[in-house]
Amino acid sequence: MTGRGQADGEMLKGTLDMMILRTLVAGDAHGHTIAKVIERTSEDVLEVEQGSLYPALHRLEDRGWVSSYWGASENNRKAKFYRFTAVGRKQLARETNRWRQMTRAIGLVMGEETLG
Repeated sequence: MTGRGQADGEMLKGTLDMMILRTLVAGDAHGHTIAKVIERTSEDVLEVEQGSLYPALHRLEDRGWVSSYWGASENNRKAKFYRFTAVGRKQLARETNRWRQMTRAIGLVMGEETLG
């Protein structure tokens, strides 16, 4: 993350694993593509730097949530691609549920109306 303040960086850091896993739902991708999808999907509010992205990808791989392999990128350069594992899919479901609970709880504290 660049130029957006420490608080934004902390929020991104706490949710980056979940966003990477969510990005891989669409299929295998290399790091640059993962970062760009997160940025584009967030309407350029979130900017993922290599210094955050690659340690997160290695952490996810160490946990068995993603696996990797070498292949050719869109511009025919050697790139490491990441793919979801079955364990990663289960983790994304847990993280998504936790995220929804947390955003609801924060919304309640902030005085937002809830539906149903």
